Amino acid sequence: MSGSERSETGRLIVLCGLPGSGKSTLAHRMVLERGAVRLSPDDWMTALDIDVWSGSSRVRIESLQWDLTQQMLRAGVTVVIEWGVWARAERDLVRERARDLGAAVELHYLDVPVDELWRRVRRRDREDPAIERADLELWATQIEVPDRDELQLFDPSPPSTP
Repeated sequence: MSGSERSETGRLIVLCGLPGSGKSTLAHRMVLERGAVRLSPDDWMTALDIDVWSGSSRVRIESLQWDLTQQMLRAGVTVVIEWGVWARAERDLVRERARDLGAAVELHYLDVPVDELWRRVRRRDREDPAIERADLELWATQIEVPDRDELQLFDPSPPSTP
C-alpha cells in the first residue's frame, strides 16, 4: 500500500440537538476519546466576529465546514459536526454524502427537556441576544426528532477501547 492510500475511511459523527443539549460537551469528549476533529459554526462565527444569529453567514460557514469535512473523511479522519441538524432532510443529506465517500456515519441525538435546556442556557450566558425560554419552547416543537427507523440508518459507535 502506498503512503497516499489508506486502509480505512473516515467517520462522520453528527450531533443533533437544541441549544443547551450538550452538543459541545459531547463533541469535546469525542475529540479526546476518539481523536476526532470538531467543527462548530458558532466557534468560527465568534472567532470571525460574525453574529451567531446571522442565518446567511451560518449557511456559508457550514458549507465551508462541509467542504473541509469531506476532505478529512477522504483522508481517514473522524469528524464531529456540531450543527444541530434539526431537519431529517439535513441528516439524510450529510449521511448519504458521507457514505458516498465510504465513511461510516453516526448520529447522536441529545434529548433534553426544555426545563434543563433553559437552566443550561442561562448558566452559560453566551448568546447575544440571549436565548429566551420561549425560543427553546418554540424550537422544541420545530426540531424533527430522529425516530427508531431513522436511527437505524446510521452506523453504531465503535466499541470503547479500555
